[in-house]
Amino acid sequence: MKAVILNISAWMLLPLMDGIAKSLSQEIHFLQVVWGRYFFMAFFSILITFFFFKKYFVFPKLIKIQILRSSFLFLSTVFFFYAISIISLAEALTLSFISPIIATILSFVILKEKVGPRRWIAVVSGFIGVLFVIRPGFNEINLAIIAAVGAGICYAFYLISTRKLSTVDSPLMTLIFTGLTGCIVISIIVPFFWTWLSISQWTLLISLAGIGTMAHFCLILSLRYAEASKLAPLGYSEIIMNVIIGYYFFGDFPNHWIWTGLIIIVASGIYISLRETKKTI
Repeated sequence: MKAVILNISAWMLLPLMDGIAKSLSQEIHFLQVVWGRYFFMAFFSILITFFFFKKYFVFPKLIKIQILRSSFLFLSTVFFFYAISIISLAEALTLSFISPIIATILSFVILKEKVGPRRWIAVVSGFIGVLFVIRPGFNEINLAIIAAVGAGICYAFYLISTRKLSTVDSPLMTLIFTGLTGCIVISIIVPFFWTWLSISQWTLLISLAGIGTMAHFCLILSLRYAEASKLAPLGYSEIIMNVIIGYYFFGDFPNHWIWTGLIIIVASGIYISLRETKKTI
């Protein structure tokens, strides 16, 4: 029960972060928002770990693995923040939900895992759901839509790299290293797009990172009480808060095409997760 509460809490917090990111992206360059996300994430993570979990404050042993995983997650964040700066939160999140479907394909190609016909049907169904959202030939496919799909693909590579290159480092140090990696990379790029921030914008930027860090800590703690594969379907609950925030603050509400695509993609993703949990094909 603790695992479920912590996990759902995380997925309820992350849409708050996304909502703040979308709001800020309407005022400043989205790369500044990405910078704030990673800079203050690293700052908060180091403080919390140092003062409350000092025994885990050890330099990562598998540095190359950490860089690989962190890079995929960083790219996923950049793509997603760009997407939500242009399209609705619900549409961007729905398209990024393709990650477990892509991960299934990658597990077959890269990890040489056996994928049975029922999971392949779920994969194809997931792509059909994406087509319902994008509607090629009826809607103009812009860079934001491509970025949202790109965010899901990068996150799938993140999932696969985590499975293929299992680490002995503590989850807290992984969180710190993720923040530091992203912070270093974005700090090199963001000066070219930097504009002066107001006090309210700084406040929102710090709040965004604080909420994101808290959400990731909840995810980490939830994994102490249950396996990741069993908690995976709960991640789709994020769409509930996402739709509420999108409608209340931005006046965005998914149309029937997005709802149809969302249902298909989520059903496919949950089925794949359940099949992996049961370790059946």
